[in-house]
Amino acid sequence: MAKHGKKYRKVTENLSADKLFELTEAVEFLKKNAYAKFDETAEIAFRLGVDPSKSDQAVRGSVSLPHGSGKDIRVVVFASGPAADAAREAGADEVGFQEVIDKVKGGWVDFDIAIATTDAMAEVRKLGKVLGPRGLMPNPRNGTVTEDTAAAVKQFKAGRVEFKMDKAGNVNIPFGKLSFETNMLEENGKAVIASVMAAKPQAVKGVYVKKCTVSSTMGPGLPLEARELNA
Repeated sequence: MAKHGKKYRKVTENLSADKLFELTEAVEFLKKNAYAKFDETAEIAFRLGVDPSKSDQAVRGSVSLPHGSGKDIRVVVFASGPAADAAREAGADEVGFQEVIDKVKGGWVDFDIAIATTDAMAEVRKLGKVLGPRGLMPNPRNGTVTEDTAAAVKQFKAGRVEFKMDKAGNVNIPFGKLSFETNMLEENGKAVIASVMAAKPQAVKGVYVKKCTVSSTMGPGLPLEARELNA
């Protein structure tokens, strides 16, 4: 088990192991007790009651944060012609077709989101070994394979966040920075919770969310009240 420093221990010394937080209360606690010298990221983590080995219980989706993520999202678009022009005008960081594909083949993955038109996917799929393990492969299910490249670029730049459960059935989603106002983080957090709840597979029976915690980069995980998940 990792050892925590004095500042962390000071923050947690008066926390009861049985205490459950409301979302607003958890956000306020993390903001009040932040001690890092950088703007920490706030995150919500879910422990799901799913069977990760079954494909019909996979949980994935996206959420548009009302107040953005506070992160500069780098977007690359694989496209040519009018779709490429539209992506550039929308603010994409890198746009192109074969030249961008070759760049990625060479090992370049300095971006957070990859978007592609349907036509471009015939070649982009060949980048599976590079993009797949990093979760960067464009997919029509999350809106990253589209002809409306401008709209997709604007959505992700504005704070649309992708999420996908890991091999243990956990989902971790950033929902802003501690420098955000409390109400902004609360609204972002509620959007995250609603999106994960909406992503529940029909095949899942019983308890869907076993535990949900709110934390910051350097702060403790604060468990939420169960009613917060159905607010």
